[in-house]
Amino acid sequence: MDYKKTKAAQSTIPRNLDVLSNETGNIYETVMILAKRANQISSELKEELNQKLQEFASYTDNLEEIFENREQIEISKFYERLPKPTLIAFEELEEGQIYHRNPARESKQN
Repeated sequence: MDYKKTKAAQSTIPRNLDVLSNETGNIYETVMILAKRANQISSELKEELNQKLQEFASYTDNLEEIFENREQIEISKFYERLPKPTLIAFEELEEGQIYHRNPARESKQN
């Protein structure tokens, strides 16, 4: 997913708890699903950021270059302005884009 084009809120807003329990029937299970998805998103964003910053990496010990590398600063600021991974995960849940299953519950039904 392209997280740069997400419609998630930039800051925390009050949420309706009914939305959390609609999908699984259990608020706590839904929170765990959101936490796992937020961790996945965070890892993907961190990996992407590190790859972009490596393009501008300087392996010299010149202190002037370290403070003057505007490209790295702009890339870092862009990623800081993105919505937090938990907000992106919640937006995905509301839109029905998160696939989840509970093997323990499936084995009880069979």
